[in-house]
Amino acid sequence: MGRKRYFIWMILLIVVSLILGFYTGKYYRIMGPQFNVLRSGQQKINEALDVISQNYVDTVDIHYLTESAIDKIISELDPHSSYIPASDVEAANEDLEASFSGIGIQFNMQFDTILVISIISGGPAEKAGLMPFDRIITVNDSTVAGRNIGTTKVMRMLRGPKDSKVRLGIQRGNAEELAEFELTRGDIPNNSVDVSYKVNDHIGYIKISKFSRSTYKDFLTAMAKLKQQGLTGFIIDLRDNPGGYMESAINVINEFLPKGRLIVYMEGRSYPRMESYSNGKGSSQDAPVVVLINELSGSASEIFSGAIQDNDRGLIIGRRSYGKGLVQTKLDLSDRSELLLTVARYYTPSGRCIQKEYELGKSEEYSHDIYNRFIHGEFYSADSIKMIDSLEFKTLGGRSVFGGGGVMPDIFIPRDTTGVTSYYSNIINTGVLYQFSLVYSDENHDKLKSFDNYQDLYEYLQQQPLLYEFADYAASKGIKKRPTLMNISRELIETQLYAYIVRNFFDYEGFYPIFLRDDATLQKAIEVINEGKWKPEISALYDANKEDHFILKSYDQ
Repeated sequence: MGRKRYFIWMILLIVVSLILGFYTGKYYRIMGPQFNVLRSGQQKINEALDVISQNYVDTVDIHYLTESAIDKIISELDPHSSYIPASDVEAANEDLEASFSGIGIQFNMQFDTILVISIISGGPAEKAGLMPFDRIITVNDSTVAGRNIGTTKVMRMLRGPKDSKVRLGIQRGNAEELAEFELTRGDIPNNSVDVSYKVNDHIGYIKISKFSRSTYKDFLTAMAKLKQQGLTGFIIDLRDNPGGYMESAINVINEFLPKGRLIVYMEGRSYPRMESYSNGKGSSQDAPVVVLINELSGSASEIFSGAIQDNDRGLIIGRRSYGKGLVQTKLDLSDRSELLLTVARYYTPSGRCIQKEYELGKSEEYSHDIYNRFIHGEFYSADSIKMIDSLEFKTLGGRSVFGGGGVMPDIFIPRDTTGVTSYYSNIINTGVLYQFSLVYSDENHDKLKSFDNYQDLYEYLQQQPLLYEFADYAASKGIKKRPTLMNISRELIETQLYAYIVRNFFDYEGFYPIFLRDDATLQKAIEVINEGKWKPEISALYDANKEDHFILKSYDQ
């Protein structure tokens, strides 16, 4: 019996081996050429590095050459694929994480010195007793003032592992002696919803600066605050938002769409089609909504605006968005470096890919696209934007939308040039206006911090001769006084001075209501909601029975 069982097992083993051999041979017949090319390429690179290492006239850093070679290879692909060396991985990923570990301050480099602008509530700096407008002179006994240390290096010095220690030497006011502080680094929230506030009796405004891991949670908090004030219509500002985590954008969009609506889908050569649909659990499915975009709104911001537009859920107002429709995935390499590799394109619900044109290996030309748009007048006239008829798609309600590069808004708002003069451009481009706001805030700190709310501080500033003080300061920095031009630009200059000074004491809660007071795009959004014209006029009613890829066939999530 045992001998018979033995022979049966031997026969089964032989059969399985033959089957595996057949399929393995078939696989390598298919993959063989590609595998051999890849192996040949790797061998060639290794051979070249060995030859250089052994025979080059001078000693060379092979690690540096390897890093440069990888960077060069990736640069020959699309403009959004990139290589991140191991030393830069943490910093590269930190900006989109829900939190990072640091001391909890916002700072600015003023005259080569680290000037604390604000203290993050509940963070280590607040607990240790640091105050706005403290100057950081030393970090761990190393002098950092007057050494031309860049912002990136300062951030690396102040951030670090949670529970690690950092010693700071602080100059406060006119004190001759440095005050010594030892701080224990902790988790610092990385907020992406800059502000939410009431713009009139029934409309709320929310500014999303990026889509990080915490954006959805922050957005829900902002919406809850606005709804508690009785607000029923919402303006979502995605201008200058470069994107971020697509999942965060999808979660926010879901709050506005009824069940079963297509939000976005992705597809690539080796990346099977993946679709995301709304689940019907959103809290604002019927609320009036308007989305603001501009030429610097990219990626996840375009997913958001494209989904709202293609589902005819609300109006998009502003200027044509950036045009990034490529999907990157993060691939870890053995030395902990990373490749951000483009693996797919994403498509809005109507089927349009909004990635603008590019050529492999020509990232520099690609980066000039925004400048070329400006030169061709696109920022000032919608007529200068040429739509490609072959890339026409239809929204859920039958409206025409176009692919080929960015989301075109439903209502175009040109860049406002009212009050812009050569004097104004000069003070903005040189940063003198912002520098003055810091100096003025610092010199008048005791008075300005005494106000209980930004409205009172704003009213006080309007009574001060700020424009003339600023003109004197700008002249001391080499910008000649131009009274006529300054008077033309008076409103622009004063608005920004007020906004930046207020921000130093009340953060974005005070900054945006002042900075956007006369913003044409925001005013148009308020107008269309007030007049009940926030929903697109559609040429075809939605038929719930028709086969349409906008609608989810199965609701199993």
